[in-house]
Amino acid sequence: MSPEVSNVIIFLVIAIIFIIALKNTITHFKGEGACCGGGSKGKLIKPKKLDKVIAVKKIKISGMKCENCSRRVQNALNSIDGINAKVKLSRELAIVKLGKDIDESVIEKVITDLGYEVRG
Repeated sequence: MSPEVSNVIIFLVIAIIFIIALKNTITHFKGEGACCGGGSKGKLIKPKKLDKVIAVKKIKISGMKCENCSRRVQNALNSIDGINAKVKLSRELAIVKLGKDIDESVIEKVITDLGYEVRG
């Protein structure tokens, strides 16, 4: 095979990889990517004040890749009546304060329905 043909093949492969990467980057920042919404500017729901805290749970969560991931989990948890939650992306951890008796399976289902995994 001549060097010119080899160079053309290499150039085409690199161009295809670049186009795929560019396409995925654009969809991510438009909020349409596989990672939870990319550059969307969803508002953070502030945790509710609880009259009384009956339990505090620390939940390890895997699969969160960015601040938008942790915001989605925190918003979903805080939308449940009787829960005050804060999610820490760097520690892959949700600190959930319960104001009433809520089954742990309900909390786990909310997290797994978003596409993340509860560990431990």
